[in-house]
Amino acid sequence: MISISPEIQSQDAKHKRLADVLRCAITEGKLTPGDKLPSARKLAELHGMNRHTVMNALQNLVAEGWLVVKERSGYRVNTELPIFSSQQITSEVPSTPQIVPQFAKTLTPVSSTKRTAYRYSFAGGLPDLHAFPYDEFKRFLVKACRKNNVSHFHYSDIAGCELLKSQIQAYLRRARGLVCDDLLICNGSQEALSLVANAFINPGDGVAIEMLGYPPARHAFTNAGAEVFALAQDAEGIKVEALARCLEQNKVKLLYLTPLHQYPTTVTLSVPRRMAIYQLCQQYGVFIIEDDYDHEFHYLCPPLQPMAASDPSGIVIYISTFSKIMFAGARVGYMSARADVLAQLVARKQLLNHKNDALTQLAVAYWMEEGGFERHLRRMTKAYQVRHQAMAQHLSELKAKLDIDFEMPQGGMAYWVNSKRDVSRLSEKALEKGIYVQCEPEFTLDKASSLSHIRLGFAAQEVEHQQAGLSELFALVAELEKNHE
Repeated sequence: MISISPEIQSQDAKHKRLADVLRCAITEGKLTPGDKLPSARKLAELHGMNRHTVMNALQNLVAEGWLVVKERSGYRVNTELPIFSSQQITSEVPSTPQIVPQFAKTLTPVSSTKRTAYRYSFAGGLPDLHAFPYDEFKRFLVKACRKNNVSHFHYSDIAGCELLKSQIQAYLRRARGLVCDDLLICNGSQEALSLVANAFINPGDGVAIEMLGYPPARHAFTNAGAEVFALAQDAEGIKVEALARCLEQNKVKLLYLTPLHQYPTTVTLSVPRRMAIYQLCQQYGVFIIEDDYDHEFHYLCPPLQPMAASDPSGIVIYISTFSKIMFAGARVGYMSARADVLAQLVARKQLLNHKNDALTQLAVAYWMEEGGFERHLRRMTKAYQVRHQAMAQHLSELKAKLDIDFEMPQGGMAYWVNSKRDVSRLSEKALEKGIYVQCEPEFTLDKASSLSHIRLGFAAQEVEHQQAGLSELFALVAELEKNHE
């Protein structure tokens, strides 16, 4: 037979390494089907190990189908090998045909670049990650890990930790005037949107959305097979007449709205508009998805109550998240709806991932119960109010030099600025200079209109850093305009 005597030197168990050597000898054709192996004693001498180790290696190869053993005949290479069957093994690896995956739908992966990797990040929904009380929150994570909490870590509570739900319900009653009979805890608002899309949409069903809106919501609906109808907007939000025309002409199941601090324009939908929209949806049997993504942060006046707080027909599905209060990585969102709708959402949640991170849920519940959540919220509202005012001042100074326009938002974490210039290339050019910014083309379905707006997040950066970044950004705006001329 062909000699095989490599040195066995490895951190792995010696019998596993010997098995690898013999297996390679077979696959490379040095040992062919039917060949008889040296005795265990001979192999032990050849490789410098004891006979017991060799026997373990040989038995492993028998179990895998590479070798066969017969009494008084010793070990031989199997004539029906586990991969190559009874074909003659050669040194050439046979080519295999490439199998092309048949995806139901091909999606474009999002960029993996971290928004925090830039010198200046004006991401519109990014909180100040440096200001989160990590040491304080760590105490509640430790508390959640105590032995008496093990019951929370079983396959149960699909709708979420009961203590967390009760804490959120109490908070919503107190802070938003919203009474929820029950909640579903989910992995952020995006999972909530996907659950609603899965529950309601059949291929071809209609979903009405804001013309300028939140792209991940639109993607959740279109991925479920929906036909989306984009509604025109003005300074007060979506136009009621546009919605009326859409509902009259199309079969629409859902209306998706961000009525408070509309994403991305920051406009708050007026009360008369809310009432008119609700009445139209009642008339046509359309459910409203209310995405209340950053209700907590308001600076000029108290925020309007959610539409879900006045929902006599039970047609509002309310979605909110802790991502803007804590950090996006916490993945704690929640939704409320009438009982029959919520039951269907919970059933789909079970199919998707069964339950959320129980440890984080329990820690957040303890944090809320102890009062730390609302203390942190008050601190951050004060900090963001300073940055909100500072950005208004910086933009006013820039407005004196450049022809730009903006309205100070009542709350939220971003400004919507009209640069009065084409910004279709601004995001790309800003990235080259280490500046992250989101521009109108990213949000709109109306590609024919003038694309001149920029969404500028102010929450994540200190005032001095914010000012330096704005100066660089608008210098780039002026430079691009000059080059375009």
